[in-house]
Amino acid sequence: MRAAVYYNNNDIRIEELPIPKIGNREMLVKIIASGVCGSDVMEWYRIKKAPRVLGHEIAGEIVEVGGEVDQYKVGQRVFVSHHVPCDDCRYCRAGYHTVCATLRSTNFDPGGFAEFVRVPETNMRNGVFMLPDEVSFEEGTFVEPLGCVVRGQRFAGVKSSDTVVVIGSGISGLMHIHLAKIKGAAKVIATDICEYRLEAAKRFGADVTIHAKDDVASLVKQANENRLADVVIVCTAALPAFDQAFDSVDCAGTVLLFAPTAPEVRVPLPLYDIYFKSTRIIFSYAAVTADIIEAIELLRSKTFNAQDMITHRFGLSEIQKGFGLVARAERSIKVIILPQE
Repeated sequence: MRAAVYYNNNDIRIEELPIPKIGNREMLVKIIASGVCGSDVMEWYRIKKAPRVLGHEIAGEIVEVGGEVDQYKVGQRVFVSHHVPCDDCRYCRAGYHTVCATLRSTNFDPGGFAEFVRVPETNMRNGVFMLPDEVSFEEGTFVEPLGCVVRGQRFAGVKSSDTVVVIGSGISGLMHIHLAKIKGAAKVIATDICEYRLEAAKRFGADVTIHAKDDVASLVKQANENRLADVVIVCTAALPAFDQAFDSVDCAGTVLLFAPTAPEVRVPLPLYDIYFKSTRIIFSYAAVTADIIEAIELLRSKTFNAQDMITHRFGLSEIQKGFGLVARAERSIKVIILPQE
């Protein structure tokens, strides 16, 4: 089978790999569509494990099941989660599934930028979800990233009375904007340094857009009846975004840090302001069963408009173009790879 093997952001090679052999409690899935995630182009994160086949936002069709598998059948349309929790450790029982050691160690084989993947027993047990007929394979690539956004806003406690500021209007920021409006947020304010993305933010529900090089906190107050935001969601690792977030959050408000930084990055915190404003700082990573189920329903019902977020589609042989678009973060929103083409 063909697979796109990642060496670095500018060196992705189409190579021939054997189709994975499955065990008695495993399955083989043909990948129809696979989304390029912003994390796929975080070179500092990916290159230390290169060469490898990336791709975790997948949708496909079951083409083979092991002899002891009776809950799934060949031909079923599925989304498969690459990281799955054990659902039994102290973290899972407390609702913090995404710090579970099992979740950090699971994956499918080899990755979604290939024609086929083997789904190991653990992933099959806790990470296979049927795609309803109403959800196309391309829309199915949104299940995982939308699940992450669902989880983040649940942790942040976004309410219908809230003013929400989203800092960074890339694909994750746009999904947060769109979901916050779906959840009934009173006002959604979006920032970015790119006019193309600010225009996209308006299309997906932002009531107000602010260029990130302007005085963001002052403009948030100006747009919000002289009050700062109830929830600020940081969807970029650009360091000025963190200062803007803490400057823009109201007393007793919440800052959700949704985008990771490189491990060596240190961000000074305005501890005095955080203390006296009673700011709540939370983090959110990945998605688990409850988040994925909600994401699939949002897609099935067409409540969440994933289709209009797709700006580019490439066959596997053109994946380098897709990575370039995502890495430049200029005039693209969602880039989809179609491994069978």
